[in-house]
Amino acid sequence: MTPTPTVLAVIPARGGSKGVPAKNLAQVGGVPLIARAVRACLASREVTDVVVTTDDAAIAEAARAAGDTLGAGERLHIVQRPAAIAGDKSSSEDAVLHALDAYEAMRERTADVVLLVQCTSPFVLREDIDGVAAAVARDGADTAVTVAPFHGFLWRDGSAIEEDNYGVNHDKSVRQMRQDRPEDLLETGTAYAMDVAGFRTHRHRFFGHTALVRTDAARVLEVDDPHDLARARALAPLLDPSPLPTLDDIDAVVLDFDGTQTDDRVLIDADGREIVAVHRGDGLGIAALRKAGLPLLILSSEQNPVVAARAHKLRIPVLHGIDRKDLALKQWCDEQSIAPERVLYVGNDVNDLPCFALAGWPVAVASAHDSVRAAARAVTTTPGGFGAIREIAAWLLGPTLTTPTAQSPKQPQ
Repeated sequence: MTPTPTVLAVIPARGGSKGVPAKNLAQVGGVPLIARAVRACLASREVTDVVVTTDDAAIAEAARAAGDTLGAGERLHIVQRPAAIAGDKSSSEDAVLHALDAYEAMRERTADVVLLVQCTSPFVLREDIDGVAAAVARDGADTAVTVAPFHGFLWRDGSAIEEDNYGVNHDKSVRQMRQDRPEDLLETGTAYAMDVAGFRTHRHRFFGHTALVRTDAARVLEVDDPHDLARARALAPLLDPSPLPTLDDIDAVVLDFDGTQTDDRVLIDADGREIVAVHRGDGLGIAALRKAGLPLLILSSEQNPVVAARAHKLRIPVLHGIDRKDLALKQWCDEQSIAPERVLYVGNDVNDLPCFALAGWPVAVASAHDSVRAAARAVTTTPGGFGAIREIAAWLLGPTLTTPTAQSPKQPQ
């Protein structure tokens, strides 16, 4: 019987980035780029182990958290990337070779196939990883790469060689119909696979027979500058699967107040007293979450007594008048023995972004600021103050808020 090949996925993720500072920690769909890559690799049916090679402690921690969340931490390994191969001009091949050596020394086993997976491709799928890995591990290719159909007309500026501008993949004097042109395939930059023995010999990602693994052209995007990141965040709600959390995904719900439980408007009477409007459906949703046994908290930067009054009516704790909401959230999680990555945090404006970076499930209401919606992992269809919290409660407990799960308190993890 042929032994199952050992397939190692290597994710290079250095800390330095000129185009987008801290790029590999940037969130798309509420999840750091490094965590998205780790999740895809760990979900692969072909991958034996995953190595993240990095020179940055924050990236290493985010990668570990992603592995722990999936309960697959034993398959994830962090390798310290030496400074000599962590600069702007260092090749990915050097990083993969170093990670391969470190893995084999650490695990005392030899890898048969090694993958290079780029975390700058935010929409990588498990199927992409499986495809390149299987092409080498099972189908006999020496190398493999993800590609997507490309129908564009490429031009090159000829002024550098004192020639006229010319077509690269077409004759500019003949305009062919698309169906009459040979199909071009674009290298996506997402995932590569190499036979380890050949890779050690050639020290390059392409040698011998290269298999072309097709992927969805709509998902082809590499984050190299802030515009790429903005496009990725805009596309995440359309391309990410199953964006809504369930009760099994979280251990606590933390709510902002103004703009989240209200419509962000304030009425002021002649004596300067502020009055806000809340939604009864939100109160019903919060009551159902409380009955389900979920720890709840209102966390607000506003000192207004109306915040405390609303929390008292809902019978949940409140922290308000808070300048650093992220520090308060971290302290509350520590006191409650709740992992921040198991917290669903609901917000609407830029002062919620630090909490979004801390919580595992950052959720924006439909009326949230564009930057908050972009950083969220899920977005409600209902604006703040009009039942958005009731909608979130329905995600977790079902539309009637009376599912069997809601009848028995949630047990601590």
